[in-house]
Amino acid sequence: MLSADNLTISYERTRVVHDVSLTVPETSGGVAVIGESGSGKTTIARALLGLVKPERGSVLFRDQNIAKLDRAGRALYRSQVQPVFQDGSEALDPRMRVGASISEALRLRRRRADGEPAGKAGGDGGPAAPSVADLLTDVGLDPALADRRPHQLSGGQRQRVVIARALAVDPRLLVLDEPTSALDVTVQAHVLDLLAGLRDEHGLSYLLITHNLAIVDRLCDTVHVLFAGRIVESGPIGDVLGAPAHPYTAALRDAVPRLGAAHRTAGASDALPAATGCPFRHRCPIAVDRCATEEPKRLPISDGHSVACHEAAPAKDDSRSGVGQ
Repeated sequence: MLSADNLTISYERTRVVHDVSLTVPETSGGVAVIGESGSGKTTIARALLGLVKPERGSVLFRDQNIAKLDRAGRALYRSQVQPVFQDGSEALDPRMRVGASISEALRLRRRRADGEPAGKAGGDGGPAAPSVADLLTDVGLDPALADRRPHQLSGGQRQRVVIARALAVDPRLLVLDEPTSALDVTVQAHVLDLLAGLRDEHGLSYLLITHNLAIVDRLCDTVHVLFAGRIVESGPIGDVLGAPAHPYTAALRDAVPRLGAAHRTAGASDALPAATGCPFRHRCPIAVDRCATEEPKRLPISDGHSVACHEAAPAKDDSRSGVGQ
């Protein structure tokens, strides 16, 4: 449904995304992009949403370059691909009541439906658009909250309202940019449960942007690991997080606190990416001379699992197929 094709993005003279390619299929499932702060995750998300113009490469929506979509194509793209940002207080207009904010999105849905042929979603013969009360109920909120303004809600309630507003336009893909990072642990768990249920109920696809490895296997099937704007490892969640082949992925995984396990950090997190060769080499425990002069290309190491590391080999499974357990 949505893909990045050799995406390269710079801010002024600083390159923050380097030739990134990834695809989010039009199926009920999820793709995660993980990495530490400053790795370029949010920039990629904003480019996929059409909010950042790439220096090179393109963003494709159903095989069409979003930069070349006509007015009708852009309207469809914006309704089918919806963002859920990390801070609900910034995503919602503080002057608008919750019901009015969701109603505004519903009007866009009805306007689109009026222009669709019979039998399409929302058109003649299709399902009727839900009400504000339906959407609030769908995300586990009391419909009476429609009369409140964002500042009168808790952080978890605001995030649920943001999700309800995104669902109001009947999207097929949600771009989740750190959707739980502003919430405490208990509320995070409730929001993750909600998102997992909505994915199955509505047949949604997710692109999850996060630094928190403990949540990715709750919502996603595939993961891309990002370091310094480059994808250094990709593959099925179980393969990448269960037996990471790149030392950066292993460091990220080992930094996740687990009950009964000694906590290890990624180490030297203040070291800047190397300007030549492998960008991770200053922090890498297995770097060799070749890493100083030649940037590794991402190559397959098993079915669907690829890594950009000169020294990487499939790691032995240590019986930890997930994280946060």
